[in-house]
Amino acid sequence: MISFFSCTKENSGNPQSPKYAIGKNRFIVNVNGDDREYFVHVPAGYKGSAQTPVVFMLHGTNGNGEDFYTDSGWKEVGEAENIITVFPSSWKYCIVEDGQQKPNTEKWNAQPAGWTPCAGETLRDDIKFFKSIITELDSKFKIDHKRIYLVGFSNGGAMASKCTYEMSDIFAAIVESAASLFGQQPTPLRKLPVFFQRGNEDYGPGGTGPTAPMSSLSFMLTDSNTTLLQGHLYKFSHTNIYYFGLNPNFTIAGDENSIVTATYTSNNPNEPLNVYTVALIKGLKHAYPDGAAAKNWAWLKQYSLP
Repeated sequence: MISFFSCTKENSGNPQSPKYAIGKNRFIVNVNGDDREYFVHVPAGYKGSAQTPVVFMLHGTNGNGEDFYTDSGWKEVGEAENIITVFPSSWKYCIVEDGQQKPNTEKWNAQPAGWTPCAGETLRDDIKFFKSIITELDSKFKIDHKRIYLVGFSNGGAMASKCTYEMSDIFAAIVESAASLFGQQPTPLRKLPVFFQRGNEDYGPGGTGPTAPMSSLSFMLTDSNTTLLQGHLYKFSHTNIYYFGLNPNFTIAGDENSIVTATYTSNNPNEPLNVYTVALIKGLKHAYPDGAAAKNWAWLKQYSLP
């Protein structure tokens, strides 16, 4: 994807001037003694007179906010749709993964996971980081608090899943791409709309395995023994079924030549926003799909906080 927006700096020379620039902004917020970085794209149509939706986009392992500012497609969607897009950077840790120590690895604090911090490492409070960003956005922009959304890819998808439990009172809807959390989780603060997407060739970074037939989505969601896509679709969906009180029966839709979806709804008829959709994308390995930002926004913008 081509980046066509120039890098600008925060306007702070004139106290009467806005605390931002149109286009690309890099901000630092101190969280528990650490300077944390995030990038914000302000669309040319933003005038500060109307409440404006916000979308957070979380990168994957060894990425950073600037990478996804450039490559995710979200700043272009923000420009076209006149929404503010936010790209935080995770923290660097020494981690242990597959029995090996890996220093200086960019990770979001989304556990349990297939990695652990090295001895002596302290995982940062990314939930507090995101809340601090929202507080700072409030001081700079006129944001619509009923329409703040989150999208995450890979390790960022796992972090997005963590936010479905711990920040569901703040985010109106969340998209998890490629990864999610499974196993024991806290009680969600609110039951919210969640969209999970994964490629039918996605076995994780550098991983390989048999292509999952597009016709196999129902099978992967109901067979606990399947090894297709590492059995993750079963684990992710059943974690959500349990913690969000979803009806385990789902509705299949879509086109096997492109995207097939399975949608779960709440067991409680009084929870119309408690919706979980799993999307299987044809021909996609471990990547945030080209064009996904526009499609994800089309889904997200249906929802707002009650």
